[in-house]
Amino acid sequence: MALFAGIDGGQSGTQAVIGDEERVLARGAAGPADEIGADASSTRLRDALENALIDALHNGRLPANAEFAAVVAGVSGYEGRVYGAMPHMPSPHFELVHDAVIAHAGAFAGGDGVVVIAGTGSAAYARASDGRTRTAGGWGYLFGDEGSAFWIARTYFERAAAGALDPRPLLEFFDYKELHEIARALYAGAITRDRFAGFARAGLKNAGIAEDAARELALLARSCVIERPCALAFVGGLLGDAAFGARVSEAARRELPDCTIVSPLADPAEGALILARRVALT
Repeated sequence: MALFAGIDGGQSGTQAVIGDEERVLARGAAGPADEIGADASSTRLRDALENALIDALHNGRLPANAEFAAVVAGVSGYEGRVYGAMPHMPSPHFELVHDAVIAHAGAFAGGDGVVVIAGTGSAAYARASDGRTRTAGGWGYLFGDEGSAFWIARTYFERAAAGALDPRPLLEFFDYKELHEIARALYAGAITRDRFAGFARAGLKNAGIAEDAARELALLARSCVIERPCALAFVGGLLGDAAFGARVSEAARRELPDCTIVSPLADPAEGALILARRVALT
């Protein structure tokens, strides 16, 4: 039985899926995989991808020394090179791609359309019927990631610091007495990016923040469209909030009235698995 693996390496965590030619056999998880700010000494990407695959093998009661026909990993913010330690995958065919590519493959199972990722960060990826592709967003927490979990937390902080919002939810969430303590802790690394982004769930309780984030994601989708009408799918942890998901859909219908919002057929890790199966056939 040939084995294939797909891995979704995000800013808050990593998911791995193992399958054969038709089925999903096992899933595993590990820590964040992105290389934002990483240098040659970083093992963040390597550890996350390898440990997620090891966890999936364990959960599926598969041999620890199993070989794979192909492995595809989508990594948040991947730009064609690895800055830290290179992951070792037990396969003759290992491919790293941007996480938007695997999200698209999972959402449309090879079809055309626009997918928007709304997790710790944000990005969009489109493929048209003639094979053209386009990417939008994905600039990271300093220069973009509009509508993402980090953006929501940062926007709430900015408005609270300006006196426009109650700072108490932030102070209670991070267990600090003053906003400047939160800022100092984030700059010093005592609060990690993924932990800071974790405030997004609380931040979405504010209707203004939620509406602004939904519109940012809809605008991101619009900027990525190649041809219209199109199919449009939203994926990522933020969409687990049903009320926010409804806001995003409403905003997308306003910005792209001639496009159809569809439910993703599979998650990004399964999208990577789909691509791994294709890699093995080429």
